[in-house]
Amino acid sequence: MFTLETTATAAYVVAAILFILALAGLSRHETSRAGNTFGIAGMTVALIATIALAFARDLEALGVALLVGAMLIGAAIGLWRAKVVEMTGMPELIALLHSFVGLAAVLVGWNGYLHVERDLAGSEATLLHQQGMLGIHSAEVVIGVFIGAVTFTGSIVANLKLSARIKSAPMMLPGKNFLNVGALVVFFALTVWFVIEPQLWLLAVVTVLALLLGWHLVASIGGGDMPVVVSMLNSYSGWAAAASGFLLGNDLLIITGALVGSSGAYLSYIMCKAMNRSFISVIAGGFGIEAGPAGDKDYGEHREIDAESAADLLASAHSVIITPGYGMAVAQAQYGVADLTRKLRDRGIDVRFGIHPVAGRLPGHMNVLLAEAKVPYDIVLEMDEINDDFGDTDVVLVIGANDTVNPAASEDPSSPIAGMPVLTVWNANHVIVFKRSMASGYAGVQNPLFFRENTQMLFGDAKDRVDAINSALSVSEHV
Repeated sequence: MFTLETTATAAYVVAAILFILALAGLSRHETSRAGNTFGIAGMTVALIATIALAFARDLEALGVALLVGAMLIGAAIGLWRAKVVEMTGMPELIALLHSFVGLAAVLVGWNGYLHVERDLAGSEATLLHQQGMLGIHSAEVVIGVFIGAVTFTGSIVANLKLSARIKSAPMMLPGKNFLNVGALVVFFALTVWFVIEPQLWLLAVVTVLALLLGWHLVASIGGGDMPVVVSMLNSYSGWAAAASGFLLGNDLLIITGALVGSSGAYLSYIMCKAMNRSFISVIAGGFGIEAGPAGDKDYGEHREIDAESAADLLASAHSVIITPGYGMAVAQAQYGVADLTRKLRDRGIDVRFGIHPVAGRLPGHMNVLLAEAKVPYDIVLEMDEINDDFGDTDVVLVIGANDTVNPAASEDPSSPIAGMPVLTVWNANHVIVFKRSMASGYAGVQNPLFFRENTQMLFGDAKDRVDAINSALSVSEHV
């Protein structure tokens, strides 16, 4: 016999399947739009089922009003932010959204304590004790609060760094690794203590410890590694949601949290492999290294080129590779780049794109921008697919990229980005770097590529420079 509760449970299963399909769809360019649609549909089903379940459990009028009010306020804020945010602002917005998940997990954990552990003689605590589940509930409370608090402050720091409200350089406290490991050891001891004898002050200490640890973990990571941090925080927010699901007895929240947590962790692992970083050190917040000043070493003089000369060089080329970075996103140059790609391909020139795994400030940032500008998927290649082809390439356009094309990563063992795989653009016959100035990249490291004999700098706003090249090519077509 169907009841509102069984129907809601069935709807949760449907929503979980839709979320799995969403993840599968988002893994490829061609199916990303469908994946996004599945995700929206899954969340809609989940919200409707949750509201129905609340009514089935005779939620009081005040509870219904709070539920509906929270949904309307959240929807209004979400729609407004989605409408006004630029693609360049997406990384910090996502980091901020992760902080909300962490805060929600902290509040759910505290609510669980206030309903059960605060009154061990109460009906709920007594029932859990009879079932032998009281210790498990206490563990869920303290672990959920810990993960949520780490996610909350860590995401706030990531947001502040990505939005340039604080410096991107890593915070280097004396014995920072000892502080991180020590905090985890203390947390483990407090968890055991809380499970044996749950007390309010213990939970408060765990909360404060986790808030401080979350801040320190992300503050200790340098700006060049922030794409991995965003992915890592995405994973943390998933596990925080799963912990909340256990406390609330909500199967869908557990499933969804596990999906987000595991997929975020796997993405972080892939990105760490691409950057030659240790996955464990990322989780521990231990691989941020402060870069030396940009002028530490004299690499000689750079050479400059103008848009007309760049257009002539491109027009005479047989093969061109474009490597975009965050500067392209800031300048909103992707549409001009797409137009340039069409012009060159119409001339019979082989044009492809090389995308570094951490290009931009968010995983997949460049792919989304290029897809938005209608650049064909089949010419957008990952670093591993294209790195061996630079030696046979006539011209490489580095548009707004810096750290991801820095030869110091493979040639200078003392560099803060040493060992990080990069796009080997310097192997091409000619390299044109679009840049506003000779300033160092987000990681704070000078780039010797700018001073190579086969490299020429095209200074100015990337969008303006690309448009100027397009105009020069158009003129040459009619001559």
